[in-house]
Formats: sequence, structure tokens, C-alpha cells
Amino acid sequence: MPLSNSRPPHSTNSSTAQHQANNDYSLTAYQYDLPTQLIAQEPAIPRDHSRLMVVSSRTEHQHVHFKDLPRFLCPGDLLIINNTRVIPARMYGYKPSGAKVEVLLLEPRPPQWLALVKPGRRLKPGSCIHFGSDIDHPVLKAHVEACDLNTNGRLLSFESMTDTPVDQLMESLGEVPLPPYITDSQADPNQYQTIYAQHPGAVAAPTAGLHFTPEVFQALEEKGIQRAEVTLHVGLGTFRPVESKEITQHQMHAEWVDLPQTTVDLIRETKDRGNRVFAVGTTTVRTLEGVATQEGQLKAYQGPVNLFIYPGYQWKVVDGLITNFHLPGSSLLMLVSGLIGRQRLMELYQEAIKQTYRFYSFGDAMVILPDAYQHIQGTQP
Repeated sequence: MPLSNSRPPHSTNSSTAQHQANNDYSLTAYQYDLPTQLIAQEPAIPRDHSRLMVVSSRTEHQHVHFKDLPRFLCPGDLLIINNTRVIPARMYGYKPSGAKVEVLLLEPRPPQWLALVKPGRRLKPGSCIHFGSDIDHPVLKAHVEACDLNTNGRLLSFESMTDTPVDQLMESLGEVPLPPYITDSQADPNQYQTIYAQHPGAVAAPTAGLHFTPEVFQALEEKGIQRAEVTLHVGLGTFRPVESKEITQHQMHAEWVDLPQTTVDLIRETKDRGNRVFAVGTTTVRTLEGVATQEGQLKAYQGPVNLFIYPGYQWKVVDGLITNFHLPGSSLLMLVSGLIGRQRLMELYQEAIKQTYRFYSFGDAMVILPDAYQHIQGTQP
């Protein structure tokens, strides 16, 4: 049984659509200038007091706060959240010579880990990294087994030098990594986790979910809005920059997802009733649309997905989206453009800048309602 949006295609003049499509595939068309002071360094307190731009139609939007979200959803709607939990993926160690080394774990590749290391050029296969306060007597060692050409990372194997298991040592020695644009923050690590984070494995938070509070969830439940979960362990695919001048040449890095049968069933029931499915965050979008595209239908699935969404994509599951404001030229910006159109989205970003919205991980949010959906004629090349 196929799942699709009930909205009609958006008709455009063919020459205008062709010109727009050409711009849609150019990396330069996704750039914008952001004043440094609008890069959020601290989360909103309480979480649901962050601002919310409500994109309600193809021409209208309004400014409220996240705690107002239930006003804009309907009884019977379904929210899909990503329940991944950020691991203490940043670790600081030393080469046997005493030179400092920074390690950012990306994903497990049992029995090894894929990681980015600094300085990478000096850490060739056969190198060793020591962890612990005593360089000469480390409690944990990482051995560089191989280079990964796709990520410029390293495959590391870890060895405990004590009776403490490797996983426990990595947990105690590591720290939750904040993105590099957060340079002056006093945030507690728990503030970089959603309140519903359960399954460890992400190296970055699914930030659209950071705004939810128990009070918002209670208001949604009282209005008859359901909730279901997926897991996508946020990794390199989320923050790897798009470098190709033609974005169609960009290759997404695969990320591991878990789409349970209970969530699939709730989505089907929601669609059958004529209600709407809202994805909380781009990671949730990539899970749902990635599985539906890769498997030919929405079904329970565990494994990798690497779907790259940009204008021209034919949406299969998602009707609406809750998301943050994303970096210029990022695949996340392109994904949101695939829902409402690049030109409209860039205009909304300029409005957000004018209204001094806070951007990126600790920043404010946007909700795109189904009436704002802009179907771009054609398909992705």
C-alpha cells in the first residue's frame, strides 16, 4: 500500500520552473550571510521558550514560541521523533611522544570505530593513541588500524589497560561533542540531549527535538496528537559539507536507522484517516523517506540509509516538518528546500535574520505546515 501526500502538484510556468530548477542544483544558491551574533551559543531556558516560525501557507508565516506548537496541529496528527542519544564521542589523548590528539568517534564498525582524528596526517596505520591522565601509564589505548578514504577518518581498535571494560572507559574519558560553531557555551551536556533520548549512538543531537518539554507533550496529547519513534544515529551524513558545485554530485554518507513496525503501523493508520504525519527534524525525514525510497515502500527496517533530498524529490511519507535553521550550503538546507522550495526557504531565512532568530543547534525552530508544501515539477536528476 503506497503512502503519498494528498496535496496537488504546484503548477508553474515551464520556463520559470526550468530556470528555478537550474538554480536549485547549484551550491551557490544555498548560501546566505548570517551575522555571527545570531549563532546561538546557549539553549533557551525553558526549552519551549525558543521562538517558532510557523510557515502556514505558500505565502504566509507568523512568529510565535515553541510552546505554542499544539495550536497549529490537528487532532489525529502524528509526530515522529528520533530517540537517539548523543554519546561522549569526543576524546582527548596523546601520542606516545606526548603530542596531543583529538578523536571524534563517528560510528561503530565492530570490532572497531570509525573516527576523525587530529592531527590526522601524523596518525597513520600502526600508530597508537594513549588515554588517561598518566601518559606513560594509560588506562586506554587506541590502535590506528586503517585509513577510511570516504571520510578521511581512521579505523580505531580500543584496548583497556585495566580491569575496566573498554565501553566504560570510553564513556568516562569522553565528552559530549558540541558543534564547532558553538565556541562559548556554558550549556550542560544534558541540554544537548532531547528529553526523550534513549538509544546511545549519535555524535550530534537531533536538534529539532531539543525544544520539546513535558508540558508541550502533555498539551499535544490533550489535543489528540499522537507520537511515534524512530532511531537514526546522527553521524557524518548529517554534517558532512556539500562540496560539489552541482549538488546532484554530492554523495551522502550512510547512517544507521531503526524504523520499528509499531511506527509503520501508526503512520499507515494516520494516513488512512486522512490525518498528517509530521517529522521532528531532518534526521526523522531521512529515516522515513530513506526507508520508503530504498525499500520501495514504508516497512520495518534496521540498517543504513543515505538518501539525499533536494528540490525535485517526490515525497512519500512526510506531510509536515519541525526543524531548526541550518548552515549555508548544507544538505539539511537542501532537504528543507525540497519540501517548500529553495526560493521560498531562502526568503524565510532572510526574514528570520531580520527578526533576530537564533540559528543552528541551540537556536530557534520552524514548523512547515502541509498547506505550505510546494511541489516542484519533475524529479531529481
